[in-house]
Amino acid sequence: SQIGKAMAYTYARWDALSAYLYDGNLLIDNNQIENAIRPVALGRKNDLFAGSHEAAQRAAMIYSFFAICKKHEVNPFNWLKHTLQNIALINHKNLKNLLPQNYKKLSNSQICSS
Repeated sequence: SQIGKAMAYTYARWDALSAYLYDGNLLIDNNQIENAIRPVALGRKNDLFAGSHEAAQRAAMIYSFFAICKKHEVNPFNWLKHTLQNIALINHKNLKNLLPQNYKKLSNSQICSS
């Protein structure tokens, strides 16, 4: 029966299903990660209409940079503006300084003087 199949499925996975009871850091569901990747899934669908493979790759890079901005609580507009204003002036060995995770480390005086 259908209920028998459901019970067999649950029984076979019982240890994994009940693991969150023994570790307070584990969650019963994965809603947080699903919410985090939803924009990526929507972007993937939109990338079908990017115009070309190269355009889709460039869009994916921008999405990645914006995701890093979000992770490090950096305003994407301010980071992108700062990066575009400074990319021609920076030594190629120091390009990593323009990454979003390093943008926040800059002092306000450096950002304002750029």
